[in-house]
Amino acid sequence: MQVVKTHIEGVLVIEPSVFGDHRGWFMETYSDSKFKEAGIDLNFVQDNQSFSATKGTLRGLHYQLNPKAQTKLVRCTKGSIFDVAVDIRKGSPTYGQWYGIELSAENKKQLLVPKGFAHGFMTLTDDVEVQYKVDELYAPDCDRGIIWNDPDIGIEWPMDITPVLSGKDEKAPFLKDAEVNFQYGEKA
Repeated sequence: MQVVKTHIEGVLVIEPSVFGDHRGWFMETYSDSKFKEAGIDLNFVQDNQSFSATKGTLRGLHYQLNPKAQTKLVRCTKGSIFDVAVDIRKGSPTYGQWYGIELSAENKKQLLVPKGFAHGFMTLTDDVEVQYKVDELYAPDCDRGIIWNDPDIGIEWPMDITPVLSGKDEKAPFLKDAEVNFQYGEKA
């Protein structure tokens, strides 16, 4: 497993070791001991999976407020997505900045999105499956979002289309108007 740091502190790309032969391939998608060796000490409590039928489906930007904030370990197991993490920690030197990466069934990369970040993705193909681990259970009363096209964030989505959105995501506020209770340097 290789851990690649991004320009935003805490957002990591995980590249699992893949072992292949004439039969196919094998990889560990998560190993508690290997993550701890890499300095990533998390206690995942729930696995989630989503299916998106149509290319251009956009889910996000989502997060949960403290005390129910979630760290997410995201991977795409069918198709391809453009996955994004946005720093929403007040006082952070990278506040409002984003990191995006293509995750696909082919490249097998994963994105670690820490607490204090909004997360979203756009499907780049039809029939996409995304799986992710979280270290906190879903809490509807703490569930929040930010609009996907907030000009102050300026995410460069890879397709210039009108995305397929949920009603909730269509009505999400701009970051400047969103309820956020994350402070840079504060343990969640």
